[in-house]
Amino acid sequence: MPGVPRRPAWTRRVPGVPRRPAWTATLTWKAAVFITLMCCALAALLGALVHVSVTRQTVDASREKALARLEDVTRAYEAGEPLPAFAGVDPVGLPPSLRALATGGSRGTMVADHGGRPTMWAAGPADGRALAVRLDYSLSARTISGLDQAILGSSVLAIAATLLVGSFAVTRVTRRLHLTALVARRIGAGDLDARVGDPRTKDPSRPQDEVATVSGALDTMASALQGKLLAEQRFTADVAHELRTPLTGLSAAAELLPPGRPSELVRDRVRALRALTEDLLEISRLDTGRERVDLDVYALGPLAERVARASGAGARVRVVRDARVETDRRRLERVLGNLLANAHSHGAAPVELTVDGPVVTVRDHGEGFPAYLLEHGPQRFRTESGGKGHGLGLTIARGQAAVIGAELVLANAPDGGAEARLTLPEYVDLTAEDAPDGT
Repeated sequence: MPGVPRRPAWTRRVPGVPRRPAWTATLTWKAAVFITLMCCALAALLGALVHVSVTRQTVDASREKALARLEDVTRAYEAGEPLPAFAGVDPVGLPPSLRALATGGSRGTMVADHGGRPTMWAAGPADGRALAVRLDYSLSARTISGLDQAILGSSVLAIAATLLVGSFAVTRVTRRLHLTALVARRIGAGDLDARVGDPRTKDPSRPQDEVATVSGALDTMASALQGKLLAEQRFTADVAHELRTPLTGLSAAAELLPPGRPSELVRDRVRALRALTEDLLEISRLDTGRERVDLDVYALGPLAERVARASGAGARVRVVRDARVETDRRRLERVLGNLLANAHSHGAAPVELTVDGPVVTVRDHGEGFPAYLLEHGPQRFRTESGGKGHGLGLTIARGQAAVIGAELVLANAPDGGAEARLTLPEYVDLTAEDAPDGT
């Protein structure tokens, strides 16, 4: 659809792929996952090294003991002496691979189950057959199993302790980062007194980490910005106040001029200069952020019609659905009057004012708002080259809309023309009882 902004390709969701929870993008979660993975990898590596080392030592010791017994049994077999109970020729349970190795003329050992118990076998050649001894390997197997359990348990405890300590340390950092971000948002919203106030930045003798450096830079920037804005506000207010006195005398002198075209031009310029001065005074009051509102409940349709008639420019008024709003009538009339004046001055006829519930839309059929205004909002003393005005009308409209709790959105209509949409807080009478006819 025209006029509807499209989502960038890199932010589009793939159909069928669920969206990840928001908490998975936090620094605490990423640090916890990283710490857990690193601890698991380290525990697995150390556990494997210890397991292999202990298992090798245990198996080597059992193998040497089994081979030593095989030597004794071999001497007894060659001497024709009876063999002990743990030895025999081609005994039952001897692993086939070890039997084949022994009948092939070599000696070897192997761990295998015998009678449901782990057993270390040692076998060697004996007249074309296999002479073998067995050694109980249960104790060594239990030792290795217990070691593996101990490694696993200690690894879990170490990972849990490391994760707990790491999460505590990361949470302290992220808490300070969240505080810095909160202060930055407050400054962006207009609270120029907001400061992070990190104690590490107040004491030069204390070492500063990266978060403290960012916090200190934000506080310094906020202080510099506040100083510049206060200086600008004072300058605007002082200039406007200083201009009122000579303008009053100039206006009185202009009225004394004899009738004629030059006199009309002088009076017209004096009126424009007076209007500019009043606008500057109003902006300076809005900049202070201390404006008080006189709230009351009004029917929006009739109020908008009165403003359109008072503008004297012939705007078309259409009430789709009337609504009752709680607002400051004087400030709302100022906002609507400025929007209509801007549409007539910078747009093209017809200019339409539409009331649809608590939403008032002022639209013209000109070239639309310039790109800089849509991107950055109204800016005082900036208009398109060749345009009329000083860029104060929309600035005042936006400021007064914020004072009365309304939302002003500037956009260009899909089929051409500028469109200003003002959304007001609708009044809901919670004490009124529902009548049968719905009134």
